[in-house]
Amino acid sequence: MRTDSSPGNLPAREHLPAGDAGTPVLDVVIPVYNEEKDLPPCVRRLHEHLTRTFPYAFRITIADNASTDTTPQVAARLEAELPEVTSFRLEQKGRGRALRTVWSASDAPVLAYMDVDLSTDLNALLPLVAPLISGHSDLAIGSRLARSSRVVRGPKREFISRAYNLVLRGSLQARFSDAQCGFKAIRRDVAQLLLPLVEDTGWFFDTEMLVLAERAGLRIHEVPVDWVDDPDSTVHIVKTATDDLKGVWRVGKALASGSLPLDRLARPFGDDPRDRDIQGVPRGLARQLLGFCVVGGLSTLFYLLLYTGFRPFMGSQFANALALLVSAIANTAANRRLTFGVRGRDRAVRHQAQGLVVFGIGLALTSGSLAALNAATSSPAHSTELAVLIAANLAATVLRFLLFRAWVFADRRDGGPGGPGGPGGPGGPGVPTGVAPSPYVAGPYSSAPYSATPDSTTPDSTSQFRAGDAADRTWGDATVRLEPVRPHDHDSRNAR
Repeated sequence: MRTDSSPGNLPAREHLPAGDAGTPVLDVVIPVYNEEKDLPPCVRRLHEHLTRTFPYAFRITIADNASTDTTPQVAARLEAELPEVTSFRLEQKGRGRALRTVWSASDAPVLAYMDVDLSTDLNALLPLVAPLISGHSDLAIGSRLARSSRVVRGPKREFISRAYNLVLRGSLQARFSDAQCGFKAIRRDVAQLLLPLVEDTGWFFDTEMLVLAERAGLRIHEVPVDWVDDPDSTVHIVKTATDDLKGVWRVGKALASGSLPLDRLARPFGDDPRDRDIQGVPRGLARQLLGFCVVGGLSTLFYLLLYTGFRPFMGSQFANALALLVSAIANTAANRRLTFGVRGRDRAVRHQAQGLVVFGIGLALTSGSLAALNAATSSPAHSTELAVLIAANLAATVLRFLLFRAWVFADRRDGGPGGPGGPGGPGGPGVPTGVAPSPYVAGPYSSAPYSATPDSTTPDSTSQFRAGDAADRTWGDATVRLEPVRPHDHDSRNAR
């Protein structure tokens, strides 16, 4: 089971250290296809800007995805001329494929990309990556639709861009403002787990990555940018728009079915009031109780409507049983997803079966109340029946919450089956605690593949586990060692 405080597979965000001068902190990828003319001035301008303004070591990677002109030769000359520049060639087209391949193989803790036309003002680059370096955010995007952005482009592209973002908001409930601006960055530890979930290899890659990150609860930082349209852009608008709409449908269907394992992207809270140990209060109780009350209120209303609809066609007992059965199935599904944070199809059938047992207990309570009422009076008024049923359902609701919390959706993190240290859980016998390496590791940095496997200092599981405990682990990294720096490590006044 996952709740808001479960640590998932990502550690707490940390500020990247300024040491390790030999390892680039930032890797800027420039995906190109037949850009032999624009590539040299773009790379030299970007290299000069980073050399002058960026306070960390950096790398510029030219990702040539199946160019048919002299772009590979131009990229090789730039690599020989500038020490911070490297090139990589793919034999298949697709901007998303190029980004995923190079990002998956890179050893830099912060990964970015920008379009070769440099339509975005480079002064936004440091504000883009700074929140990722500091540990504040997981992804960062440039936004052309922010109020303070200054954009120069034709009405056709303006209309298409705004219409596309409206589609994303209406269909996928996206809250980021600009999905397709070619100016984005991501932390490498996030990319390691997020990129294998992204299927698209073309222009929809950006949107799919952002939607999945947002749905997983990752923090997306937006930077207003100054942007000037490239009139010589080779992007086919109609084909791109068609592919994007197909991608929206595919992602929306996957999110609705719960088939995406977004739980693996969960992060623990940092120094947050919700991450503090409160004696005598079980973790997550307040949030779960609130969610259960909301779901219960809606379920009760749904039940009463069903009972009122069924009652004219059958006896009170049959109407009550059928209404309670339908509402119980809906109630279990809603509580599973909204109250107790369980996603996906894993154990869904078992949860519904257990929910039906809880339903049987509620049925016994309500049916017993109706039987007692009918024994007391031969023809009770409809309003009296409803009053008795409401009272019986209130009692059944309290019992349902206790059974849901302690049995159906029991928290299995504390040594139980599926919990840390338990059989089949992280840290359990025969089960590695690390994250499987990305299947896309290849290319010029393959000597430093992804690794996010905790070492042997993983803390013991206790019944008072809190999300912040994940930050106490020592996370091995092939490139940069992230040393935890937390106020409560030094401040004796901090209760944590």
